Amino acid sequence: MSVAYEPVIGLEVHVQLQTATKIFCRCPTSFGAVPNTNVCPVCLGLPGALPVLSKPAVELAIKAALALNCRVRPMSRFARKNYFYPDLPKGYQISQYDEPLAEHGWVEIATDGQRKRIGVTRVHLEDDAGKSIHDGFKDSDRYSYVDLNRCGTPLIEIVSEPDLRSSEEAYAYLTELKQTLQFVEVSTCDMEKGHLRCDANVSVRPRGAEKFGTKTEIKNVNSFRFIRLALDYEIARQAAILEGGGVIEQETRLFNPDSGETAGMRTKEHAHDYRYFPEPDLVPLRVSEKWLNEVQATMPELPAQKRARFVESYGLREYDAQILTLTRAMADYYETAARISGDPRGAANWVAGELA
Repeated sequence: MSVAYEPVIGLEVHVQLQTATKIFCRCPTSFGAVPNTNVCPVCLGLPGALPVLSKPAVELAIKAALALNCRVRPMSRFARKNYFYPDLPKGYQISQYDEPLAEHGWVEIATDGQRKRIGVTRVHLEDDAGKSIHDGFKDSDRYSYVDLNRCGTPLIEIVSEPDLRSSEEAYAYLTELKQTLQFVEVSTCDMEKGHLRCDANVSVRPRGAEKFGTKTEIKNVNSFRFIRLALDYEIARQAAILEGGGVIEQETRLFNPDSGETAGMRTKEHAHDYRYFPEPDLVPLRVSEKWLNEVQATMPELPAQKRARFVESYGLREYDAQILTLTRAMADYYETAARISGDPRGAANWVAGELA
């Protein structure tokens, strides 16, 4: 990209909560079931079926919000987000719109030895849609298949501020986010199973300008590596258009990993296109201070806190601390080995080396 332009990136991350049942009914969330078997009148949106909010899903969402340094609102409200697609049998998604569960948080990242806080605009609850399958069948050239097992699976959407200025920063943010959510056992974040999906909003502007450029949204990228590649391509594409005197069209684009390019999918929707209105079948969600404190008491030490403690208490290098906190299980195992051996540095070398 030309040095005359600067990218502005914001990420919307959808994370499947690690619950046994769906958010508004008791259907299982197990992966790999026979298509269209983990369904009921509630998640199929049949007339007369009423949703009931899952308490475990709310508590996991609160844990995620606390881990991301967000303020949990004492009252939030569900809304209907209306759109029509074959894998959305209700014709709307139950989400949170202007009154989300939590807001005003941050995630700290490190790139090129520099630390930076990326703002988290909001964390809100919603139910997932089903899955449209466009290939893999003998008649896929003529038909798409629909599996509704995923309908009603509990999600949180984590929306960042447009604070990211490169694909490297986006990669670092997603890595820290995933690790944090896994540490607090909110989600497995298994991208192969669709437990973490990312949409990227990206624009470019003349370097030093305050006003944002016209953004495009890259939808449903399923690996951090592909997100990096998609962002690099889209940033370069937009800069080339502007340098040639063209205009960026606000649109939704898809990334093709085979070609390494993004392609236009549809013009970008605005909030009013979804005709949001309060969900009439659910009362407002109220989180009391007592309930919030109870969830707070279950929070483990977060990865950033653990890394800092390993450096300070055990005299480890920052790099070693990062390796040893890749997963909560590895960090706990290392501390046990360090305590039993009485040699924290030797234990670190062994766990990160031979054992790994």
